[in-house]
Amino acid sequence: MGSVNQLLLQYAYLQVLDLLTTLAFILHGVREGNPLVRWMMHATANPLNGLLVVKVLAAALGLYCWRLGRGKLLARINIVFALIVAWNLAALILASS
Repeated sequence: MGSVNQLLLQYAYLQVLDLLTTLAFILHGVREGNPLVRWMMHATANPLNGLLVVKVLAAALGLYCWRLGRGKLLARINIVFALIVAWNLAALILASS
């Protein structure tokens, strides 16, 4: 069970990084690439509220995987979010140049 706990910790860390890079997007005028997140940010009174709703749903997904011991699925999701964070950072760097 220790490895699933580690995967959940990594998942939480990646979610925080995704949140921070998305906030940096907002501050630098970069458009959100994920259509679901973009829609949620426009559907709420404040883009931050929409983003937080998405992150709460993401946290629920991580906890669901952890609770059921779905380490393989959580590891795959972590890879996807690691790529998303890397993409976000690259987009921010390109937008600032």
